[in-house]
Amino acid sequence: MEKKSTSNVKLGAFVLAGLLFLVLLLYMIGKNEHLFGSTYELKATFSNAQGLVSGNNVRFAGIESGTVKKISIINDTLIEVTMLIEKKMKGIIRKNAVASIGTEGLVGNKVVNIIPGSETAAFAEEGDVLVSKKAISTDDMMQTLSKTNDDVAVIASGLKEVVQRINNSSALWDLLNEKSIPRDVKMSVANIRAATVKAGIMVNNLDAIVADIKNGKGSVGVLLKDTLFAKNLNEAVVKIKQVGDKADSLSMQLSNVVAGVQNDINNGKGTANALLKDTTLAAKLNASLDNIQKGTDGFNQNMEALKHNILFRGYFKKLEKQKAKAEKKAN
Repeated sequence: MEKKSTSNVKLGAFVLAGLLFLVLLLYMIGKNEHLFGSTYELKATFSNAQGLVSGNNVRFAGIESGTVKKISIINDTLIEVTMLIEKKMKGIIRKNAVASIGTEGLVGNKVVNIIPGSETAAFAEEGDVLVSKKAISTDDMMQTLSKTNDDVAVIASGLKEVVQRINNSSALWDLLNEKSIPRDVKMSVANIRAATVKAGIMVNNLDAIVADIKNGKGSVGVLLKDTLFAKNLNEAVVKIKQVGDKADSLSMQLSNVVAGVQNDINNGKGTANALLKDTTLAAKLNASLDNIQKGTDGFNQNMEALKHNILFRGYFKKLEKQKAKAEKKAN
């Protein structure tokens, strides 16, 4: 009887321990799934769930803030994820927060990451749908790494070919072993330094010239800074232009006159035609000129006779004295 009673006690203790363990397990699961706490729902839509399942964690700024309640397929391009968020986050998560699907580590469980929004937006309420962002999946990363690996292989193959060409090129090694090359390089560097110094001097001189011009020094400075000189120069240019315009006008008038004279000559009209083509008029004109010359000669002879005349001799001597006195003063 005592043995049976002891067995019953052990059985009761085992059952009680099992029940306590079951209650503790249910409590831990419920706590992890936020079944016993105060929560509210937020939603987000994605084009690809990337292996996300109900019960996966939801993190806000890296802190666990809830779990995934359910995943619903809206259509062939849209998946809705419903999240249970702890009530204490209600005054923290804002409407413009961004949700994305990530991974806990490289090969861990999927997790929904909520990136904080700007402080100007209102806080998210029950049932609000957050903006989602496509995260880089592991497959995309592997594809990128594979492509990068292929590119690196191509580059390595090209470098290997270049190295082989360099090793097989005797001309390059001969050039590198040439003893005169270091000396030539040193001379080139020295020449570059000297040219740099000269360039610096030229720049300084140019700065000095520009400064003088700004201060109105030198011919160029006067041209650029002296307003009176500029005004006089402008006036001179205007006058030269006016003279040029008048010269053009006179040239045009002279051309018209010449054209008219030429036209008269061609048509047998005018004074010029008579002087050039009328032989009678030309003979008369020559005779008149001869008569004038003779009259001038006769007048000169008469004046010479008057100088020797006793009546006018004193007058002409007086004129000669006045002329001599004027020439003496001039000298």
